[in-house]
Amino acid sequence: MEDSQFEGVLYFWFEELSKKDWFSPDFTLDQLIRERFGDTVKKAKAGELYHWRSSIRGRLAEIIVLDQFSRNIYRDNLESFASDDMALTLAQEAIKSNDVSALTNSEKSFLYMPFMHSESLLIQENFSMKLFQEEGLEKRYKYAKEHYETIKKFGRFPYRNKILGRKSTVEELDYLKEKK
Repeated sequence: MEDSQFEGVLYFWFEELSKKDWFSPDFTLDQLIRERFGDTVKKAKAGELYHWRSSIRGRLAEIIVLDQFSRNIYRDNLESFASDDMALTLAQEAIKSNDVSALTNSEKSFLYMPFMHSESLLIQENFSMKLFQEEGLEKRYKYAKEHYETIKKFGRFPYRNKILGRKSTVEELDYLKEKK
């Protein structure tokens, strides 16, 4: 994909999909993303989309590819979380820029999503909880707080344990039963 093609990622995510599509498991959507953006995900994971980072919108597109598309393409697979560190690093770099203010609230929420997805309590406390309190992101703050509380309690997201090959504690298993 050339520089201008990151707009195709953003158009797909913010115009073609609905908000429900973003957060509801849908294997048909997963397949569509795999077909349309599978190669893009591979390039992003290899660091080959670095040229997108010259603009805030390009950086946002790369974060969506790494943080969201990976979750769709590799649903219920170890690979679904493999790009989280890279997405977090890109988000950390992006928030240093004044360009973030040019993004819509929906766009900002996905730029900030790697902070919410982090299993680091430090990242949750110092970034996610603060960023999602920005005006216009109140609806997402509720979810950021839930993520934070989970990390605070367990030090990780128990729902990832099976996928990541981690042994769940009894307390985590009880938590997962409650969440169903």
